[in-house]
Amino acid sequence: MVRQQNGVEMNGHGRKTKTPDIALAPIRNGSSSSNGHPSSSSSTWKMSRVFSESDESLINRKLPKELLLRIFSWLDIVALCRCAQVSKSWNVLALDGSNWQKVDFFEFQVDVDSGVVENLARRCGGFLKNLSLSGCQAVGDSALSTFAQHCNNIEKLDLQSCKRLTDRTCQSLARHCPKLQVLDISSCPPITDQSLKALGHSCPMLTSINISWCDLITVNGVRVLTEGCANLKIFIAKGCVSLGDEALFNIARFCPEIELLNLQGCRNIQDEGMLEIAERCSKLKYLCISNCSHVTDQTLLSLAIHCPNLVTLECAGLSQLTDAGFQALARSCHYLERMDLEECILITDASVSQLAAYCPSLESLSLSHCELITDDSIRHLGSSPCSSETLTVLELDNCPLITDQSLDHLMNCHNLQRIELYDCQLITRAGIRRLRNHLPNVKVHAYFAPVTPPPSSGGTRQRFCRCCVLL
Repeated sequence: MVRQQNGVEMNGHGRKTKTPDIALAPIRNGSSSSNGHPSSSSSTWKMSRVFSESDESLINRKLPKELLLRIFSWLDIVALCRCAQVSKSWNVLALDGSNWQKVDFFEFQVDVDSGVVENLARRCGGFLKNLSLSGCQAVGDSALSTFAQHCNNIEKLDLQSCKRLTDRTCQSLARHCPKLQVLDISSCPPITDQSLKALGHSCPMLTSINISWCDLITVNGVRVLTEGCANLKIFIAKGCVSLGDEALFNIARFCPEIELLNLQGCRNIQDEGMLEIAERCSKLKYLCISNCSHVTDQTLLSLAIHCPNLVTLECAGLSQLTDAGFQALARSCHYLERMDLEECILITDASVSQLAAYCPSLESLSLSHCELITDDSIRHLGSSPCSSETLTVLELDNCPLITDQSLDHLMNCHNLQRIELYDCQLITRAGIRRLRNHLPNVKVHAYFAPVTPPPSSGGTRQRFCRCCVLL
């Protein structure tokens, strides 16, 4: 997992063995005044008092203190903590609350415990607006309660996989953080409907929520949440098997501004709920209904009529979808960029031909396990407007009718970055080499089963198995 470095947001694959020391010295905590802005009373931190007149450091004497503070604002967590140990004056500047408006503990998730979060909350106070504790499994309700009381200007909070958190955390956030806009509580198993009810009653500015894999959440919590958060634009509920059509009715009724809806694995979803979403949520741009096995072409036909701005559709594993639904969708939704049709086993070349003809912005297309797809589909795709302009990813795993001719048809796809060809038995190494000669930057993922060796001649028993190599 890679995260873009911006300000103090962290970037890292590994995990550090030492938690950044954020408990060094008092700092300006950004306490809010009655008008919602940091207090400017005489008791607050004064820039003019940071440095003494006898300070001998050249940088401290030459640069204005405001400029030094601005420089520190570009440093990440580790650099800020190191600067804080240089001198008393730098300690004050580095740990100033204005430098800690956005904090991501991804690199330190193993070591971050409740004490770190509590110290951070007391130091940053009203300055902190964006905090990610994703994967910090040692953090509990007590720390988040302290955090909510001190950081009441928080807008974005990521608590993904903080498995010790319960409804108490969301109730504290609802009580103290009315400006909360984005909340991720996915993979927090103890969370129940009580959390959604508290948020629905007290966080009207909420625009995005992720409750994926929270198995205890039901339609009752979704109903209260949607009633109170009419501005909700992003609703992610992967793996919430208790949610069905009634939950979709509430989303469609109270949150017509929904743009992103992810219902992957919500196997109780049926066409009735999806029709309501399509009819009432015309701004929908991203829809994932993968593994919602009851959905049929009725949903696609309704999306084609009511959701012309659809950009991404993920419907992997929906074995009831046919060419009729996808052809209608392609003819109406011309902004489609990403399509995941893996294991939509009934679709044929007709669907791909329509997508190629009517969707010039297509970037990513997955046709894996669509066993009726032939070279004719790829021929249309290779000669379409999207082929030379936008197409970057094509997945054709387990398409047994695809041959080297398909690779020849793709040679005009100059922006193609990746193609998947696992278990395409009619694809050869020679075909892949020709494609790579024309598109040297494309990554080809393929697998060729080892050739079965002929039976040994003679009646003597082999001393070594065929896979052994003697040096």
